[in-house]
Amino acid sequence: MKLQISNIRKCFGEKTAVDIQDFTVNHGDILGLVGNNGAGKTTLFRIILDLLKADEGRVVMSPTDGEDGINPAESEEWKKLSGAYIDDGFLIDFLTPEEYFEFIARICSIDKETLSLRLQGFDTFMAGEIMEQKKLIRDFSAGNKQKIGIIAALLNQPQLLILDEPFNFLDPSSQNILKRILTQFHQETNATILISSHNLQHTTDISTRIALLESGKIIKDLSNEEHRASEELEIYFSVNE
Repeated sequence: MKLQISNIRKCFGEKTAVDIQDFTVNHGDILGLVGNNGAGKTTLFRIILDLLKADEGRVVMSPTDGEDGINPAESEEWKKLSGAYIDDGFLIDFLTPEEYFEFIARICSIDKETLSLRLQGFDTFMAGEIMEQKKLIRDFSAGNKQKIGIIAALLNQPQLLILDEPFNFLDPSSQNILKRILTQFHQETNATILISSHNLQHTTDISTRIALLESGKIIKDLSNEEHRASEELEIYFSVNE
C-alpha cells in the first residue's frame, strides 16, 4: 500500500497538531513515526484512518502501482485492506477475546479454519493468557488488551498496518516477540507498516525508514538501512530533553 499525504493540516483551537505539505509512504515501507508528546503522531494516524477530519488536504491510498488511489474520507474500500490498533477504544470490551476475534473474522470474510490457523501463529505472543480465560476483554490487564488489539489488527493480513505505541504495556519478552511478529509479517507480505513509538530502540530495530515529527511537521525523513537513523535520533532527543 502506498500513501500520499498532501497539504494535511489539523488545528485544535490555536494549536496546530499536524501540518504536512507533501509526504509519501512507499509500498513495503516500515515507517517508524517518532517525536515527543504532542508532536502529532496519533493525530496523523487518526486522519489517515478517517477517524478525524483534517481541516485541509487529503490522504490517498494506492493498493498497487498504477491503480487509482483511494481517499479514506470518501470511500470505504480501503478498510478491507488495512488493519489498525490505536488504543483500547478499538476493542469491543464486553466480548471475550474469542468472540472479538470471531467478529473480526466475520467482517473480514475469514472462515473458521483460517481464523484458527492464524491465531495459532500468535500462541507465543499470547503466552497462554488470552484464550480460554472465560472473561471479558475489559477484565484483562492493559498489556493483554494491547495484545488482543494488535492480533485483531493483523488477522486479515492487511496491506496497510497502523499501530500506535504498540510496545506500551508489554513486558520485555512480549516486546521482543512483537518485533519478530512484525518483521516476519513484513517479510512474508511486503505490507506497508506504520508504527509510532517513544521507544527508539524498538522502532529502529524494525523500521526501514524513520519520520521525525515536531509540532505537527515532519522535520526529518531518515533512511534506516543498517539502523543508520539511530545516532541522529539519539542526538535529537538528547538535545531536546
